[in-house]
Amino acid sequence: MLGFLSVYVVLRRMVFVSAAVTQAAGLGVALAFFAEIHLGTHVDPMLGATGLSLLATALLMADPSRLKLTRESVLGLAFAFSGGAAVLVGDRIAQEAHDIQGILFGTAVLVTPEQLATVAGVGGVILLIHLWWFRGISFASFDRVGARVQGLPVRLLDAVLMVSIGIMVGVSARALGSLPVFAFSTLSAIAALVLDLRLPWTFLFATIAGCLSGAGGYLFAFFYDFPVGASQTVCASVLVGVAVLMNGLRRLIRPAH
Repeated sequence: MLGFLSVYVVLRRMVFVSAAVTQAAGLGVALAFFAEIHLGTHVDPMLGATGLSLLATALLMADPSRLKLTRESVLGLAFAFSGGAAVLVGDRIAQEAHDIQGILFGTAVLVTPEQLATVAGVGGVILLIHLWWFRGISFASFDRVGARVQGLPVRLLDAVLMVSIGIMVGVSARALGSLPVFAFSTLSAIAALVLDLRLPWTFLFATIAGCLSGAGGYLFAFFYDFPVGASQTVCASVLVGVAVLMNGLRRLIRPAH
């Protein structure tokens, strides 16, 4: 699902939005641990991640010009604050230090059945919504003026897309960590876009690239004893390289015909 959404993230130039939301999800998990340890209040870390992701999404959807700020400055602030705050909060919950490392860099080997079911369930629902509204969301994302002329509710469709990204990043970051989630939500689309396919095929290839990055990185980490999150991230990067080579070979072969 992150691979599917990555096409919107990259084509709409929202890569740093994905980075900021992912960091916010990590902070949400850290705050959930902090609340339970120091305040005696139980907060499900996945709810913390999703809540902070949606909060960051809402902040990034707002118009910053009223505060004399640019969108880039708000993105930078959200990214820097979330990342720094996650480290500071993590420093005060030593007994959960391994979980904080997992938030930042990924520990897919520690995913529980409940987390897997949540990620699969949420991802399935979001995928169904996006397949159902595919034409409207893609039209509103890539041709806003045309969508308004056709009478589409552009703001609503934008909100559905941003909330989808926020929720999916939140539940995934708790299970996998911020690093691989950011990779799946950006590099998958980059690999697909390099091939210069038609839009529906681009979404399909990006989705497959996300699946291959997750599964391939996990297997690589398992057989060679590497960290899972970093392995998945590198695997996603390698797929971009493979796509570049495929595109180069295709250009060399075309003139021969």
